[in-house]
Amino acid sequence: MARVLLVEAERFHIAGAFTISRGSKTEAEVICCTIVDGSNRGRGECVPYRRYGETIEGVVAAIESVRREIEAGANRQTLLDLVPPGAARNALDCALWDLEAKADGQPVAARLGLPAPQPLTTAYTVSLDTPEKMAAQARANAQRPLLKVKIGGDGDLDRIAAVVAAAPKSRIILDANEGWTQANLAENLHAAARLGIALVEQPLPAGKDAALRHVRRPVPVCADESLHTADDLENLAGLYDAVNIKLDKTGGLTAALVLRDRAKELGFSIMVGCMVGTSLGMAPAVLLAQGADFVDLDGPLLLAEDREPALTYSGSLVSPPRPELWG
Repeated sequence: MARVLLVEAERFHIAGAFTISRGSKTEAEVICCTIVDGSNRGRGECVPYRRYGETIEGVVAAIESVRREIEAGANRQTLLDLVPPGAARNALDCALWDLEAKADGQPVAARLGLPAPQPLTTAYTVSLDTPEKMAAQARANAQRPLLKVKIGGDGDLDRIAAVVAAAPKSRIILDANEGWTQANLAENLHAAARLGIALVEQPLPAGKDAALRHVRRPVPVCADESLHTADDLENLAGLYDAVNIKLDKTGGLTAALVLRDRAKELGFSIMVGCMVGTSLGMAPAVLLAQGADFVDLDGPLLLAEDREPALTYSGSLVSPPRPELWG
């Protein structure tokens, strides 16, 4: 029986709203790819991201543009040449990984030569808001060992102080989502260090990274929007201390593994992150994140309802996916 590619756009309501420096949203818009080959089915999920010029319609069209090749038997290595990095390739690549695992009964971790994956402690996101409302979010989650706090605008120092006071035992990542400027960079980094912040993520707009060369970094700084694939790493060396690897940026697990290994060689700390999606989108990233310095795979925790089957979360501890979900 010939392969069949199925593509479906889906929406999952977010519990409340998810707010960063660029705006708010109340739904996670995802695309699920299923590749059927005989009795085996492999699935992958992606999140089109408008910051990178992606839309649901555009990503679906990009997937459909390679339907003939996928149904004719294209593999993961072929896919790297067929589709550029981004959400479309992520869904297809992860579906192919899952299909391979289902076809030969060997889990993806074993195919990679990895030991059995272990549960990971993920960050939990505090959305951008007033200092008082962010403190309330932090206080409600103060038992979590790692919080990721969205900032990026006027009043950030008050926000940071309020969150630290509300969750004094939590390690805190600040994510500015490109919202700081060269003018306030040094002051904000100094304040972050004084308040014991563990990591500052993407303080400046992508393309403005050079300013980081001229300031002291008393807190490690992590590239997110400035990093997509392994080809970006050389330009970020000396500017950033860490990199945030997301499957929707690299275009799947295959390219993400290359990026992770090269980043380690260059001395970067590793963070594995996500867009706001379901457990299907997080599952491959849980394997990628084994041994990472920071893990931010809380997408399903932000949803009003996840897909079934789902990843198992116990507080901030996320367990590896079961085969019926992925891999």
